[in-house]
Amino acid sequence: QEKSCRLSAALLGEDSEISHEQLYELLKYAALGKCHNAAQPSWCRIYHQSHLAGVVVVVLHEMSQLHFYRFYLQFKHLRKVFRHRFTLTPSANFPVSLYGEGTNLKPQNTAQGLTSTSSECFTKSSDLDCDPIIRRYGEKKQGLTSYTLTLEEQKKNDYPIKGSPGCKSYISTECDQQRTDSSPLFGLDCEMCLTAKGNEVTRVSLVDAQGQCLLNELVKPESTVMNYRTRFSGITKKMLLPVKTRLSDIQTRLKKLLPHDAVLVGHSLNSDLQALEMIHPSVIDTSLLFARSEGRRFKLKFLAKAVLGKEIQCEQKLGHDPTEDARAALELAQFFIEQGPAKVAELNLEMLLTAEKLAEVSQNKAVLQPQGCGFQEQLNEPPRLSKPCFLDCLQVTGQRPLLLGRQGLDSSGLCQSNLSTSNKQILQRALEDVPLSTFSIIQFSLGPEYIASHLHAGLYEKVRSKLTDMLTIYAGPFEENFCMKSVKKEFGRCGPIQSLTVVTETFQPYVCIQYEVLEAAQLAVESLNGAEVAGSCIKVQRPVTAAMLDCNVLIKELELDVENEGVIYVAGLKKSLTETDLQEEFSQLRDLETLFLPKDLQSGKHRNCCFLKFQKSQSALDALEAINGWTMKGSELRSRNALASGHLWRWIWQMNHSNGKQGEHIFFEKMEQLSDSEQDLRKKVKKLDHHIKKLYRSLQNNTLCVVLFPGVNSTHGSQSGLGLMGIKDDGGRSAC
Repeated sequence: QEKSCRLSAALLGEDSEISHEQLYELLKYAALGKCHNAAQPSWCRIYHQSHLAGVVVVVLHEMSQLHFYRFYLQFKHLRKVFRHRFTLTPSANFPVSLYGEGTNLKPQNTAQGLTSTSSECFTKSSDLDCDPIIRRYGEKKQGLTSYTLTLEEQKKNDYPIKGSPGCKSYISTECDQQRTDSSPLFGLDCEMCLTAKGNEVTRVSLVDAQGQCLLNELVKPESTVMNYRTRFSGITKKMLLPVKTRLSDIQTRLKKLLPHDAVLVGHSLNSDLQALEMIHPSVIDTSLLFARSEGRRFKLKFLAKAVLGKEIQCEQKLGHDPTEDARAALELAQFFIEQGPAKVAELNLEMLLTAEKLAEVSQNKAVLQPQGCGFQEQLNEPPRLSKPCFLDCLQVTGQRPLLLGRQGLDSSGLCQSNLSTSNKQILQRALEDVPLSTFSIIQFSLGPEYIASHLHAGLYEKVRSKLTDMLTIYAGPFEENFCMKSVKKEFGRCGPIQSLTVVTETFQPYVCIQYEVLEAAQLAVESLNGAEVAGSCIKVQRPVTAAMLDCNVLIKELELDVENEGVIYVAGLKKSLTETDLQEEFSQLRDLETLFLPKDLQSGKHRNCCFLKFQKSQSALDALEAINGWTMKGSELRSRNALASGHLWRWIWQMNHSNGKQGEHIFFEKMEQLSDSEQDLRKKVKKLDHHIKKLYRSLQNNTLCVVLFPGVNSTHGSQSGLGLMGIKDDGGRSAC
């Protein structure tokens, strides 16, 4: 049974601000895993990384945390799916911070020609001592049995093995392991489509040692086809309509065609055997045979050209030809066996690959530079020599990482960089191409007319003003000489107070209280409206403004936000209590996972409230019942569901303590323009959320999806970014 990947992260309060270095840690580990010496990120943990189906990064160009909360109700899908969120500091060079440096390679003039930055070993073409092929096989020629994968190697590389848990229904070719150096070689290749079941075979080709085609058959999948992958497989719906052949028929034919000592050859042959649901003991995998350092692999297309001098998988053709690919893999294995490891190492394949990439870089620059928008500025800089970025190691998948967007994020030639003119085009391309790539970066944009700095300044002021109103409550009326100390004490039990002032414009005195956290203001409205405070029966309400008309809707949606699921807010704590004291006091609560004690970010002193996160939502509800009215060290506690337990708590604090002047001169000058465009902007944001929803639903289970609002850096100030992440599970939601 397929293992389910899981992501855990304690992103509460101060821990919810993540640097670009930490984000890079996550993406690198998710893409490469331990087998490439990538370490678990320091701030979160991915369980069963090797079972990840892929990594998809959605970048919302020139958008910030500000956009998410200004259009919180419009981002319906994002807030209901992604449990883990973090504040992201804006970066001057977002592409580099996203997937690391080393994407610009610089040629060096040496006696040997180009020096590869991808492999430190290749400084001289004659120096073969550290070549991965020589380290693995030695320099002497050997028979074919020396190059077949051992059982351990098959297990490590996800080959179907007899007796393994996921292969119980698989069919054996019934070939034995009595192979010799004169055993016959057979080239095998399959084309697959994506179905509700996963990868299913749509075409199978088998060639013999002379390159003669023994089998070239279309196969009808058992499950409903979700993506024919026509651009790569060449298979269309029309082609499969008359096909009657099923997988079981192919399995029977392969068993008849293969002699008992047959050795199958293929490129990443494990994928073909898994799709065929067949077990074969003797295999040569050319993606492993032509060994590279750090577990990377050469593509079949590159090897065919560099070793055999053959052009395969030409772009002019619709899809790959499995017979051509099977024959190429077979001939590569024959070349390796006949020539021996030393001759293969002397080809200096790393050097050839670097030269090919440099040519692609030059070509991409010529194509991308005229775009002249957003992230393109970095293309005008001279290329610099640096260590390779982790995207280079993704050759192990047999395909390039994928980049789709309006802007040219990538200047390296490492990605399939496709520039589109609209978000709709990007989405359509992503639905087709993302399932074929293990690492994808998809960039959407609201368009240049919505990213001007004056609009950011206006949005900032609107969001800050609305948050201030949501944190503010008015209470009264009170008697003329009421006790302010009693009022402060009673309202202080709901949470930390930012300011408390007396309203003198009214016939009877009222007080205006601004809290530091949303939960405190809401708790005051819920528990003290109609209560007797300082000798008066008072009314407690928020300010009545046009912006606050949807306040109750926002509060309800924040409560239902998946980020706040299983999290409760507790107020009325004595400031003398330490985190250790609280851990001990709350230890009797079932399934308590994390306790977060907010602190003043300037003084470091903790507040009279905390957040408790539980493993199960029901346990959080039980805790709410138990805590309300609970007395701790002589103080009565009050609690409710959390509204802003994670990164939002920190952002609210920062806005609360800012001078409120950011972009103010621009804001007042341009308010009319902002009002005119905001209605259109709401529609665009809603459509953007729908695009992401559609893309997310198309992803395979166990796909890590990260949505990034990169943040904004401008002369008028900067805006923090926002990250949302999760691993898609069977229910279509992100697994925690």
